[in-house]
Amino acid sequence: MAEPTAPEGDPYNLRSDGKPGVDGYLGDFSRGPAVFTLYRLGSDPGRARKIVDYLLDVDDGAGPRECCRFTDDPEDVPEWAPAWSGDPWCPWLMDQCSILIAELDTT
Repeated sequence: MAEPTAPEGDPYNLRSDGKPGVDGYLGDFSRGPAVFTLYRLGSDPGRARKIVDYLLDVDDGAGPRECCRFTDDPEDVPEWAPAWSGDPWCPWLMDQCSILIAELDTT
């Protein structure tokens, strides 16, 4: 299968869910050989209050894979991909995501 390309013909990155990496991109950070990329997925208008959904992807050279999905609702628990569930990096990863989200709120 051919890799999707941007209109100018340059290949673009895809998120782990197959959507273009520019959609909802909030920023990235790295630890060791892994690069983590945070995306805003949007909000569900059917919820009682506006809750924003996020996707955290990881790429260690094998292409993007889902690491975690979470919301901005403090009562929600992050949904970690099985490979990441219980990993000691998880609290650090959530801290980095919070920093990226906070930086957006101040710009």
